[in-house]
Amino acid sequence: MILDEAEMTRWGRAIGEAARPPLFLLLRGPLGAGKSVLARSIAQGAGVEGAVPSPTFNLMFRYPTSRGGTVVHVDLYRLTDPSELWELGWQELGDDDEIVLVEWPDRAEGFLPEHRWEITLSTVAGHRETRTVFVSRFGKPQDLPGFPVSVSS
Repeated sequence: MILDEAEMTRWGRAIGEAARPPLFLLLRGPLGAGKSVLARSIAQGAGVEGAVPSPTFNLMFRYPTSRGGTVVHVDLYRLTDPSELWELGWQELGDDDEIVLVEWPDRAEGFLPEHRWEITLSTVAGHRETRTVFVSRFGKPQDLPGFPVSVSS
């Protein structure tokens, strides 16, 4: 699927509106691919009010939603060793009321949840505002709107 930034924002909000916890969404792609834009849109669609900055330096932010749940936005870019996941409370993520958005999930390989969606973003050469989006389902997470799906194990 190819989306410009406005389409990706609308799609992210639709995902957030439809999402029901517990849910893990892993966002993959190089720097500048739009992971934080998509995470922000999903959070807003889920009912997070106010600013949703990238947690690059803090690693994790928790946001209450207007629906009574929580959106947890994690950025693992600065993680140097997977053992640091436990300091973040990784094993408790995904409780019944949480939608968990993880940027740079490759830093947590081997510790990723069984049931999850992975969204891979990349820029389109010569079109700075356009993204190629590929979505994979792992395990049996809930269905979400608008996903072009490939099934992975």
